[in-house]
Amino acid sequence: MANLLYLVHRLPYPPNKGDKVRSFHLLKHLQKNHRVFLGTFIDDVDDEIHMPTLKAMCPDVYVGRIHPQFAKIKSLGKLVTGEALTLGYYRHAGLQQWVAKTEHMVTLDATVVFSSAMAMFAPKHLPMLVDFVDVDSAKWAQYADNRTWPMSWLYRREAQRLLTFERRVAAASCKSFFVTSNEVKLFESLAPECVDQVEALQNGVDAEYFQPDPACANPFAAGEVPIVFTGAMDYWPNIDAVAWFVGDVMPHLLTERPEIRFYIVGRSPSAAVRALSGPNVAVTGTVHDVRPYLQHAAAVVAPLRVARGIQNKILEAMAMGQAVVTVPDCADAIGADEHHGLFRAADSEAFVSVVQRFLSQPQTVKHLGQSARAWVTTKFSWDAHLSGLDVYLKSALAKGDSA
Repeated sequence: MANLLYLVHRLPYPPNKGDKVRSFHLLKHLQKNHRVFLGTFIDDVDDEIHMPTLKAMCPDVYVGRIHPQFAKIKSLGKLVTGEALTLGYYRHAGLQQWVAKTEHMVTLDATVVFSSAMAMFAPKHLPMLVDFVDVDSAKWAQYADNRTWPMSWLYRREAQRLLTFERRVAAASCKSFFVTSNEVKLFESLAPECVDQVEALQNGVDAEYFQPDPACANPFAAGEVPIVFTGAMDYWPNIDAVAWFVGDVMPHLLTERPEIRFYIVGRSPSAAVRALSGPNVAVTGTVHDVRPYLQHAAAVVAPLRVARGIQNKILEAMAMGQAVVTVPDCADAIGADEHHGLFRAADSEAFVSVVQRFLSQPQTVKHLGQSARAWVTTKFSWDAHLSGLDVYLKSALAKGDSA
């Protein structure tokens, strides 16, 4: 059993949004064979109630508080230093001091970093593995392409500065991981010196938790036809997805089926998301359990125009026995096709066509939902995927022992 320092940019509990699902399962995986010292941040007051559960799960934990608005203002100081604003956002003396104190109390054997920014807290003398998840710098470049000046300039600057940091982190790691092979190829194209230094470590799904339940109560009103999107609704790709769906897809659907209601299910809806609420659009905010909304949906959509990689929201819907329609990039990352209940739609016309098919052929869609669940339970086991990290962790620990 080794002593591992695990650094995560956001509280890895509860597993109720994409990055927290992955960091939570990675925490559980590491704890099977090692003692884990977890350093993380809490940036949502709603997560405070989960602190006792996390501490019971991982007693060796430090949780720093980040106040997003203040942190954003603080990060602007990096405009003077030339660094990425992301590093200023997460800079935290308390976490740095806890890492030093932990090193003084116990012998740490290796560091596992989740999200590139957390690498700045990693002791330089310890072997390090890094789970980048996605190429975050590329996301900022995408944001820049969808903004006007001055935000386009600021986001493009962030993309460039963050990529410089990502390259440095990957070069210093024993091995780095991304969620899909496409993300690996993208990073290698941006950081050619890191070819063979990075590898795909796919997401999984908890198929025991996400499974249809005959006793699951229907949360929808009688007579309405619910179309469902799930996700953290303060995340810009999700905000863009639902705004586009409401503006470009819903009007065409409503001409045929005025009883349709689009449910936007997820925590922390932004002002732009709340403004979408109306007779045919429901914004739920935080819900105790997302599974009833998925199970009883007439259709599940994931119109993520600004997103790549394997989306947990899609895996969870498929595990709940639902066929899903999404953009080609997200479907390609999962690898399933229509026969497995995953439909591709590249534009509004295609989304309208597939959703109309879902609504007009419920029995066919139900059968496809069963195929969708079979696909993810076979292909997306968390343990099977995360075990890919173990061989590199073993090598890193051996490297530490010989140092």
